[in-house]
Amino acid sequence: MGRIDRGAVRQWLAAVIAVSAAGLVATPARANFSACMAGLRNAAVEAGISRAVVSRALDIAAPDEKVLRLSKVQPEFKTPIWDYLGFLVDEQRVADGQAMMRRHDATLRAAERRFGVDRHVIAAVWGVETDFGREAGDNFLPHALATLVCEGGRRRDFWRGELFAALKLVDRGDLELNKLYGSWAGAFGQTQFIPSTYQRLAVDFDGDGRRDLVSSVPDALGSTANYLKRAGWREGEPWMIEVKVPRGYKGPTGRRNKAAIAEWSQRGVTRADGRPLAGGGQAGLLLPAGSNGPGFLVFRNFDAIYSYNQAESYALAISHLADRLAGYPPLRTPWPTDDPGLTRAQRLQLQKLLLAKGYDIGEADGKIGPVTRDAIKDVERQLGMPESGRAGSKVYRALGGR
Repeated sequence: MGRIDRGAVRQWLAAVIAVSAAGLVATPARANFSACMAGLRNAAVEAGISRAVVSRALDIAAPDEKVLRLSKVQPEFKTPIWDYLGFLVDEQRVADGQAMMRRHDATLRAAERRFGVDRHVIAAVWGVETDFGREAGDNFLPHALATLVCEGGRRRDFWRGELFAALKLVDRGDLELNKLYGSWAGAFGQTQFIPSTYQRLAVDFDGDGRRDLVSSVPDALGSTANYLKRAGWREGEPWMIEVKVPRGYKGPTGRRNKAAIAEWSQRGVTRADGRPLAGGGQAGLLLPAGSNGPGFLVFRNFDAIYSYNQAESYALAISHLADRLAGYPPLRTPWPTDDPGLTRAQRLQLQKLLLAKGYDIGEADGKIGPVTRDAIKDVERQLGMPESGRAGSKVYRALGGR
């Protein structure tokens, strides 16, 4: 018998122990997920969803790891308002939106007549949510939502309700199962409804007997108008006016702190072009960048837009895009920064410039994520700039962008 290589034996034993340990850890997790899925399938049937739909939709062996990663990401980067509006309301989106409004003019006007919601606002929601149907999400909702129920840790009852609502849409014939693709958190369709909202407020606006917000533009636009009407939209009333406040303004602000137009006029607030305020209605004053930046008087219809995503920056983007689609100019007051945000075309070009410099950031897509921000930080460090990781005009120009 040859001599035993004790080192090789030790390595082999270590490998066996490691594999066994991994199995001991992974097997209970898989068993727990399988048990959770079995319970979900039974509960779905008990909720009235057909076994055929349940078996096809919830034939899931493992959680969606991408969804788990996204659900645990903490918001580490706060987007300045001029960045946010810079890429959501750029000239490309305005031009695309006006073209789409011409293409779907009859549908938008019909929705405006039926629900009383301004067609420019309907189109603006469509543009901000999915870039007019081009970016609606690629996560299979039953897999994503089941993962959040069984592995998410928080809001399990909410995710289960959304999962069952999505499956009921398939069961009642509104959608085919292969159309249930959207965001990791469950929003889907051309104007991004979550399933429970879809169940409550979607309308069959093209008259084919189904409410298909994925493939039917009329259904999506009509449903968005219905949502805004239910959220308190008032026909014929404004949603937002760009204004200026006196230098050093210290008066009341806030969406909820509404006052009559005459009262805002008495406080020295004027339209952004310098004309005096006029008209009726109650409005609140938003100063998202302080008194030196653009100001906005926002009305009850702005609150209806706000309810769609419950963020003032979001409602400002929708409102401003709606104004631009209606032919109004860009904001008259510049943002109080010497480093403005970039348009989508500029963000794409910035990534191409980083790739040309040798940064491994993956394919240029115009979406600024953690990898691109790390590359920007490295450029800023080399240039002696503060390390923000922000895709702003200064770093863009320093890299050769125009």
